[in-house]
Amino acid sequence: MASESLEYQYKYCPQCASSNSELGSVPFKCQSCGFANFFGPVAAVGGLVVNEAQELLLVRRARDPGKGKWGLPGGFVDRDETIEAALIREIQEETGLTVLETRYLLSHPNTYVYHGVAAPVIDLFYICRVNAISTIELAREELEHFEWARPTPQHLDNMAFHSNRVAIEFWLKQKT
Repeated sequence: MASESLEYQYKYCPQCASSNSELGSVPFKCQSCGFANFFGPVAAVGGLVVNEAQELLLVRRARDPGKGKWGLPGGFVDRDETIEAALIREIQEETGLTVLETRYLLSHPNTYVYHGVAAPVIDLFYICRVNAISTIELAREELEHFEWARPTPQHLDNMAFHSNRVAIEFWLKQKT
């Protein structure tokens, strides 16, 4: 199934139900009631969890989007949640690890396709120090495998999200 950008889903105004005469326009502005939606990106976080050997924790996704591909532990920021709190929560939920320290690395735009709808996302990446790296317990509904690695071209070519690859490549360049 082909994906369609979020702005093409607005066939009717969610405020007054008037038909949208400018399907796909950004921002959406209702001609009848003036309601506007700018379709701004939602925030997501990714953790570059690094062990003492300077290996990165890579996780393989158990569901779409990107099922069977590599990624970084992370996910969407919930409403009324800080970026840092979301990062700590997501890493704990997905791996069982407790984040002790974070350092901002970079941000990168991403597109998240879910059920055929493509939504804009801004991914924020952090280098993370965690406790007890030997006790990883994956959330099996989300992740099927993990690996400590110095990412290779094979890993990078099989990433679920391009933004994860950008973050890893940036991290690798900083190390050289």
